[in-house]
Amino acid sequence: MKSLIKLCSMLLLSVGLGANAVAAEEATSEFDIVINHGRVMDPETQFDQIANVGVKDGKIVAITQDIISGKETIDAKGLVVAPGFIDTHTHVIHPSIARLYLRDGRTSVMDLEIGVYGPKIDAFYKQHEGKSPLNYGASVSHEFSRSAVLDGFNDWQLYHTPDAIRSRAFGSAWSKVKPDQAQTNQILSTTDEGLRQGGIGIGSTLGYMRDGVSAREVFEMQKLAGLYGRPIAMHFRGTPGNEVTEVNGIQEMLANAAALGAPAIACHFNNHGYNLVHEIMVKMREQGHNVWGELYPYEAGSTTLNAVFLEPEVWVDELGYKYEETVMDIKTGEFYTEQSRAEMLKKEPTRLVVIFKMPSSAIIDWLRMPGVALASDGGSIPKPGAGIDLPFEELNNMHPRGAGTYARALRIARENNIPLMQVVAMSSYNTALPMSKMGFEFMQLRGRMQEGMIADITMFDPETVQDNATYETGTIPSSGIPHVIINGVIVMRDSEYVSGAYPGQPIRFKVEEEGRFQPLSEESWKEEFQVDVVDFSGAALTVDLHDKEVHLH
Repeated sequence: MKSLIKLCSMLLLSVGLGANAVAAEEATSEFDIVINHGRVMDPETQFDQIANVGVKDGKIVAITQDIISGKETIDAKGLVVAPGFIDTHTHVIHPSIARLYLRDGRTSVMDLEIGVYGPKIDAFYKQHEGKSPLNYGASVSHEFSRSAVLDGFNDWQLYHTPDAIRSRAFGSAWSKVKPDQAQTNQILSTTDEGLRQGGIGIGSTLGYMRDGVSAREVFEMQKLAGLYGRPIAMHFRGTPGNEVTEVNGIQEMLANAAALGAPAIACHFNNHGYNLVHEIMVKMREQGHNVWGELYPYEAGSTTLNAVFLEPEVWVDELGYKYEETVMDIKTGEFYTEQSRAEMLKKEPTRLVVIFKMPSSAIIDWLRMPGVALASDGGSIPKPGAGIDLPFEELNNMHPRGAGTYARALRIARENNIPLMQVVAMSSYNTALPMSKMGFEFMQLRGRMQEGMIADITMFDPETVQDNATYETGTIPSSGIPHVIINGVIVMRDSEYVSGAYPGQPIRFKVEEEGRFQPLSEESWKEEFQVDVVDFSGAALTVDLHDKEVHLH
C-alpha cells in the first residue's frame, strides 16, 4: 500500500510540475515585452503610478500592479515609462541621424514645416519603407511648389528639406516673385497632388517668401489643406521679428484658420510676442478651433546665411540686432560681421548659421504653457551613402536642437520645478491630441500610455536625463533615455540601437483617387461672392442671396 501511495504521489507531483511548466510557458508567451516596475505616466488621463506594462502584437495590452512576464523584459525601476516622443518639425529624415533621434527619446519624426515636393510624396514614403527604425512622415511643401513653378527646379533627391539647400541656390523667384493667376493655379495644383498622395498637410515657409507670397496665396493654401481636413504648418511672414510683426504674422494664419474651419500649426512660435500668441491660440481652442503651436527649448535658431530676414535692412536696421553678437557660423563657431557675411554669401549662400534672438530665461516660460508641443526644428545635412551606424562625431555639425530637444526640456523642467507631466505631455500628447481631432487614426493610437494604444514607448531617468549637444558641437547624443520601443519592437536598449530593428511605419493619410483643388478664376469668385449685374430700367429689384437669383417685378 505504501508503495502505491508513493507511486501516486510521484505521479501527482509530476503532473503538478508539468502543469506549472505549462502555466509558466503560457505566462511567458502572454506578452511579447514586459516593462516592470516603471513609473507609468499618461498625459491624457493623468495616470501616474508605479506599474508593470505588457506589450503584445505591437500594442499596450496591460498596465497592472500584477506580476507579469514575457518573451522580453525591461526592468524600468527608477525610470519614467512615457508615450513615445513625437517630433513634427525635423528637417532631416535619414538613417544616419536616426540613432541621435532615438537617444533623445523620439519615436515619430515628421518634416511638416518645409515638407516634400507634392508629386514626390509617394516616392518619399517608398524611400523609407522598411528602412526606418522610427515612424516617419511629411507635409506637402509650399516652398517647393513655388520653386518648381517659378524657378523650374526639378533636381529632387531626398524629396524633402535637404533639397532646399540646392533649390534655394538654384534660383530666387520662389521667394521673391508674385505669381500670376495661371502660375498660382499651377502652384496650388502641384501642392494638391501631394495631398492626394497622402501628405500630412501643407508646410509653408512663408517667412522666407514674404516678398513673393500674397495674402490671397496664403489663404488659398490654407483653404486647400482644409478641403482635406488637414493642417497647414507655417513659418510666419514676420518671423523672426519683433512683438508686432511676429504676432501679426501668426494672426494671418489664425484668421484664415478661423474663417475656413481648418487646422493649423504655429511653427516655432518661441519668439518675441510668444505670450500673446499662446493666449490667442488658447482662446481659439476654447471656441472649438483646432489650432496649436510648437516650440524648441533653445534661445537660438538656425537658418541659411541668405535668409531674407538676415539682410542688413531687416536684421540690423529694422530689428536692431548686431551680426557680431547674433549670427554664428555652425562650422567654425565664429560670429559674422556685415562684411564677412557679404563675402561668404558670394561663396556659399546657403551656408548654415545659428541665430541668437531670445533670452534663455524665456525657455522656462515656454515649458510652463499647457497645450503647447515640443518640436526640434533640427537636423543636419546627410552624408551621401551614410547608414544608421555612422558614428555621431562623423555627422555634419548642426544646431544642438537636432540632438537634444526633448532631453533638454526634461532637464530644464527638473531644474526649475516644472511638473514632469507637463513636459511629458508637450513631448507626445500635445501633438497627438490635435492631430487625433482631424480623424487621423495614426495619432489617435499614440501619444498615450493606455491599454489598446500602439506601443510607442520612451523610458527615461527623470533624475539624470540631460542634453549634451552644444552650439559648438551639436551632434553629441542625449543621456538618461536608455530604452525606446516603437510599434511593439525594442529599438533601443541600454542606450544602444538594436541592430536590424526597422519597425518604423509611415505617418500618412490614405491616397485618394482624385485631387480636390478647383482652379481659381475671377469669374468663379464673383459668382460666389457678388450679386449679379442687372438692368435698372425702372423695375423693382429683389435679390435672393440664398439661391443667387435676381427677380425683376
